Amino acid sequence: MTNKEKVPANEQTFVSHLIELRDRLIRVLAAILIVFLCLFPFANDLYTLLADPLLRHLPENSTMIATEVASPFLTPFKLTLVLAFFVAIPIVLYQLWSFVAPGLYQNERKLVFPLVVSSVLLFYGGMAFAYYVVFPLVFGFLIGIAPEGVAVMTDISHYLNFVLKMFFAFGIAFEVPIATILLVWTGATTPKKLASKRPYIAVGAFVVAMLLTPPDIISQTLLAIPMLILFELGIIFSRFFVRKNEEGEKDENEEKNEKDDIDDDNQHKKTKPAAPAADTNTAHDDIDEDEHLRESDHKPMTEEEMDAELDHIEQEEQADERAEKESQDKPPKKDS
Repeated sequence: MTNKEKVPANEQTFVSHLIELRDRLIRVLAAILIVFLCLFPFANDLYTLLADPLLRHLPENSTMIATEVASPFLTPFKLTLVLAFFVAIPIVLYQLWSFVAPGLYQNERKLVFPLVVSSVLLFYGGMAFAYYVVFPLVFGFLIGIAPEGVAVMTDISHYLNFVLKMFFAFGIAFEVPIATILLVWTGATTPKKLASKRPYIAVGAFVVAMLLTPPDIISQTLLAIPMLILFELGIIFSRFFVRKNEEGEKDENEEKNEKDDIDDDNQHKKTKPAAPAADTNTAHDDIDEDEHLRESDHKPMTEEEMDAELDHIEQEEQADERAEKESQDKPPKKDS
C-alpha cells in the first residue's frame, strides 16, 4: 500500500464541485469589481441622476442635505457598489447557470435558460417602472402634502436607502410570472387552481405592497396592480409550459377519469334490477327467504345428541314391536 491513499470517486466529485464553485464566485466578484471601478469616477453624477425625481418636486431654493460627516463620500460609494452588482447581474446568473447546467436534463436546460434571461429582464423592468413611474408620483404626493412652513430637505443617505428598497421591491415583484411558471412546471399547482385563487392573490398583493412600500396609497397601489397583471400573465404563459412538460396531459387524463366515473354511475343506474311487478312474486320471494333463513339457522348435531336420538328411535321401535306381539298372542273372544 502506497503512502498516498486514493480518494474515493464521490469525494473527488464533491471536491471538484467545491473548486468549480470557488472559481465561479471569484469570477463573479471580479466582474462586480471591474464594473465598480469603471463607474466610481462617475459616482456623484450617478447620484444626481438617481435624485432627479425628487429634485424636480422640491420647492425653489431647497436642496438635499448630508447629516453625517462621511455621507458625501459613502453615499455615492454605496450607490456605485449596488449599481455595479445590478449591472453585473447577467454575468452572475451566467456563472450560476454554468455551474448548475451540467446536472440538468436536456429539456430542463431548454426551460431554465429562457427563465433566467426573462427574470433578468423583468427585474430591470421593475426598477425602470419604479424610477420613471412610481418615484415622480410618490415624491410629488409626499412633498405636496407637507405642511406650510416646513422645508423639505431630505438626507442623501436616507434617500438612497429608500430608493434601493423600492428598487428591490419592484424588481422582485416583477418576478411573479417566473414564480408562477416554476410552480406549475414543478407540479406544485396548476393554472386552473391558480386562477381559482384570484381573490386571495389580490388581497396578498396589497398586503405585500403595504409591507414593501412607504405608508402612502399611491406607491402601494402602483406596486399591487402590476403584481396582479403579471400574475395573470404568469397564468397564461404557464399553460404553454404545462403543454411542453406534458402536465396538460395529466389534467386531461384526470378530466377523462372523472367523466368515465360519471358514465359508470349512469350505467350502473340503468342496469339496476327493476322492482317486482306483482304481489305474488313478492310473496314467493319472502317464502324463499324464510326457508333460506331456516336452513341457515340449522346447526349440525353433536355426537352425544346423535346417540341419544338413535336410542330414542330404537326404544320407540322396540315398543312398537312388543305392542304388535302382544296383540297377536291374545286369544280371540268367544261368542256367547
